[in-house]
Amino acid sequence: MNKFTQPHGMPEAMIFDLDGTLFQTETLLETVHRRVFETLREEDLYALPTPPIDTLLGSLGMLLSDIWKRVMPEGTPEAHERANALLLQYEMEELAAGCGILYPDVAETLRELRGRGIRLFIASNGLEDYVKGVPAGREIGDLFEASYSAGEYETASKVDLVRLLLDRFGLTSAWMVGDRSSDVEAGKRNGLYVVGCDYAGFRREGELDGSDAVIRDFKEILQLLP
Repeated sequence: MNKFTQPHGMPEAMIFDLDGTLFQTETLLETVHRRVFETLREEDLYALPTPPIDTLLGSLGMLLSDIWKRVMPEGTPEAHERANALLLQYEMEELAAGCGILYPDVAETLRELRGRGIRLFIASNGLEDYVKGVPAGREIGDLFEASYSAGEYETASKVDLVRLLLDRFGLTSAWMVGDRSSDVEAGKRNGLYVVGCDYAGFRREGELDGSDAVIRDFKEILQLLP
C-alpha cells in the first residue's frame, strides 16, 4: 500500500463510487458496448466501426453526455441520446442474465464495515436504474442506505452529487472511496477523506493524485480504520 495520510477517528459513513470500485464494469460492458454500436448502425445513426472498448472504460466516471462526446465525437446528438437509452437497456438485460461481477471481497468487506456501525452509500455519475440495479442484482443492495446517481438527480458534477447526499443525510464525517479523478475531486471539495482504488486497470496516469490513501485490493480499506 502507498504511504497515506492517517484518517482521524472512525468515519460516520463511507460513500462509494460504483464502476471500477465495487463492480468490475468490463465484465458487463464488453457485450453491452458491442450491442450498442451494432444497434446504432442498424438504425443508421452511426456508420463507423465500433470504437475500442478501452475508450469507453477509460471514460467511466464522467457524465454520460461527456462519455459519448469522447467515445464517438463524430456522433450526432440524436446518436448520443439513443446510445444512452441503449446502454441502459442492454446493461439491465445483461445484469438480469447474470453478467457482471463484483471485485473480490467487496460483499464481505461491506458487511464488515456495516458491522462496525459505518453507514454506507453509493454516489455514481451513471443512470439511476443501473446504479440501483447493480447492487440489488448482486445482493449487496440492502447494505446501502441510499444510492445517488447523476441520472436521478441531474447534477452537473460528482462534487454536487456528493454534497447533495451529505446534506440530505446530515453526514458530518465521511470517506469518499473511488477510482477516478472525479471521485477525488468530489471528496476533497466536500472536505472528505479520500480513498483511491487502484485495481480497476483502466485508469489514466495521475488519476488518483490527491487521494489520502490508495488501496490495491478492496479489503485493504479495513486496514485504514482506526
